[in-house]
Amino acid sequence: MVLSNKEFAEIPYDAPLSFQEPGILWRHYKGHQGTNSKKLTRDDVPFKDLTGKWIIISGSNNGIGREAALFFAQCGANLILACRNPPPHEKHPYTVVEECKAAARSASNEKSIIEWWDIDMTKLSTVDAFAKRWLDTGRPLDILCNNAGMGGNPGGLSGNIMKTEDGFEFVHQVNFTSHVLLTMRLLPALAKAPEPRIVCTTSCMTYYGKFNLANFDGTGCKGVEFYNNNKLYFQMWLTELHHRMMRNDKYKHITINGVHPGYVNSGIWRFETGKGFLGLIASLVRFFLQWLAALVAISTEQGSYCITNAATSLDAGPDPAIQGVGSKGGKGGGRYFNRIWEWDNMPHNQDPDARSRVWRKVDEELKLTQKGLLSWTD
Repeated sequence: MVLSNKEFAEIPYDAPLSFQEPGILWRHYKGHQGTNSKKLTRDDVPFKDLTGKWIIISGSNNGIGREAALFFAQCGANLILACRNPPPHEKHPYTVVEECKAAARSASNEKSIIEWWDIDMTKLSTVDAFAKRWLDTGRPLDILCNNAGMGGNPGGLSGNIMKTEDGFEFVHQVNFTSHVLLTMRLLPALAKAPEPRIVCTTSCMTYYGKFNLANFDGTGCKGVEFYNNNKLYFQMWLTELHHRMMRNDKYKHITINGVHPGYVNSGIWRFETGKGFLGLIASLVRFFLQWLAALVAISTEQGSYCITNAATSLDAGPDPAIQGVGSKGGKGGGRYFNRIWEWDNMPHNQDPDARSRVWRKVDEELKLTQKGLLSWTD
């Protein structure tokens, strides 16, 4: 029996799921596959001609986001680096703008427009302001890369769970809900493009996530549970968005997929540790993760291939048979990629009820219906 959206909306959040959640051995097996460190080359993710296309990429002043921005610049794209004014240990967006301009010139793309627009994922007001600034240009948006993220709550393991000025746990908002708001705000601009794509940086840690909507905002989590859970919810949400866009002629040509960059030696391992005994333990964990990352993790350039692949490759692109656009051979959206390879999703992503519950929770938190951002969906 197929339930309607109205019937899904009446299922309590704490009702039992209709499927058996996977066991710990399966989760560990799938999660471990995310550490695949095979070295990729430009033959795997070649440069494409993106001349004239507009790309927004969040968190693009550091880590895999910066490397993806350099790739897009060499492809001739127009770039908006969506970043906050960062702390001293991160590159300033102005510096990365100049690096991208140099990369564009080296590929004879002197006409590319590359700019930094301020956005702080810990402040929903800046997400709204950023989206309005873009919409006021009237331009179509070809590619949106939801990439910004953090590894842990600023309170560390001390038990002092810090919240943003919007009242949400930091990791939950920065990694997940701010990108939801940005995506929903920018959908009209994406709809104007002929073959638009949305790339969401999720993680193989989705396999360790716990589906517990009573603790949806993460304030009852400990350690990496913040990160694991919101990556599961993010992948579920984007899969549900895909299914809803498929039912709307205005949006069904938009392709959205989730990507895992691999185990990357990036700034995300610089999370805060907090104070006291638990802070000391967290410091040791951070030191170990940074040491391990330096020893065995892939580079940020290698990690960025997940973004550039999902943004440009046919395999990660729209399927004309189901989405009405794109080249023959594309597979459409709502999928999960382990680096550049399509991988198994958690079973939650195949269950319309589970996805609907996450969709409803995000709607409640961000008041998307009240803001008129869901008027297009049934």
